[in-house]
Amino acid sequence: MQEVEVVVVSIANPLLVGVYENDTLIQTFSNDGKTSDILPQLFDEISKQYHIKSLLYVNGPGSYMSIKVSYIFLKTISIVNNIPLIAINGFELNQNSPIKAIGKKYFMQKDDKIILSDLNDSVIKDFELPQYLQNLKRSLDNLPNYVLPAV
Repeated sequence: MQEVEVVVVSIANPLLVGVYENDTLIQTFSNDGKTSDILPQLFDEISKQYHIKSLLYVNGPGSYMSIKVSYIFLKTISIVNNIPLIAINGFELNQNSPIKAIGKKYFMQKDDKIILSDLNDSVIKDFELPQYLQNLKRSLDNLPNYVLPAV
């Protein structure tokens, strides 16, 4: 069985999952719907085809519920299978464009700080799985990054 890394982007629709071998994207999954419904099905399919050696996920900012569900699901897989869970900042995968927050507000990254702002003239870009992982900034601090205090 091939050893792979799996990247999960669940903070926006569609949910994206990429399978990487030797840091190169070899398979992509894209699915609209609830993270809680989609992730278990995708991971069942992936685990039948591949041996997962690490998990990477976007830990924020973005949809609180998707971040929570993804974190709990992936952390469980990480613990049960003794594989690392690594965090990625959402801005790494959308060319640093604004990320939907609440109402008409958007998260924006300025000088490595995340702020909440109106959209103004900023262009929103879709999330994309990178073709290669080697330049992706990773963090072992894999706790969710909600940015705003929980309500």
